[in-house]
Amino acid sequence: MPKTMLAQTPRTYQDSIVAWHQKRIQDLKAPNGWVNLVGLLWLSPGKNKFGSAFSNQIIFQHKDMPDQAGTFNWENGTVNWVSQKGIATKINDSLIQEAILFSANENQAPQIALGSLRWNLIKRENKIGIRLRDVNAPALKKFKSVPYYPINAKYRVDAILEKPASNKLMITNVLGQTTAQETPGRLVFQINGVTYKLDALDEGGDELFVIFGDATNEIETYPTGRFMYVPKPDATGHTVIDFNKAFNPPCAFTVHATCPLPPKQNILPIALKIGEKKFHPELLK
Repeated sequence: MPKTMLAQTPRTYQDSIVAWHQKRIQDLKAPNGWVNLVGLLWLSPGKNKFGSAFSNQIIFQHKDMPDQAGTFNWENGTVNWVSQKGIATKINDSLIQEAILFSANENQAPQIALGSLRWNLIKRENKIGIRLRDVNAPALKKFKSVPYYPINAKYRVDAILEKPASNKLMITNVLGQTTAQETPGRLVFQINGVTYKLDALDEGGDELFVIFGDATNEIETYPTGRFMYVPKPDATGHTVIDFNKAFNPPCAFTVHATCPLPPKQNILPIALKIGEKKFHPELLK
């Protein structure tokens, strides 16, 4: 491993991790963060009337939700939204009466705004759901920080990427759904002279995504494990894993998320007392 990859002074390194944590808090509280999530509502095929009245198929009670906001029409692999007459729904600050919110031909699902509420659609295998946010959610005022272990540069370690026998990695989420996802291989590294391995996922961009567990889960860290992003390897296959940047999955902050779980081979037999600790969501109530 080239020495330049670890050539940060201790003070500069400490400051960089503190800055990373500060940005992490900002991202969690951002409009598309996880703290403002207030609902995950699943559609049924056909017409789904949406509003606060009990006559709707999908009900969400909120001061900004009218009795009837509109209707989701799920037919032939497409979900179309039709606003109730007189209801001021917007996409990108423009009033809309009707819009396609999901289609097999589209990668992006537009977000609808109504008062302080925001929603878009997500697909999980054969399920399509409404991801609902409140940009004025009370939790945003209560959320201050995420506890984390003392910063320790010992846990910023060299790694090499081993090419996989298969480019597919089976990942199961909290809904019990298992899918094959792209993997570039397995990251091999050492801690205290012992070699460990973690299978990585390639989501595009310049980083790999790692879902892992360790012996601190349940007691000191989130029960199902934590996440990390790792720079993609250089031309020689080398990179750096920084466990100081291990972070909680979205499910640590809200019940309205569909987090992936670490594959069995990514549950390490050691206690990694580094990175983010367990967050207590009752603090947001």
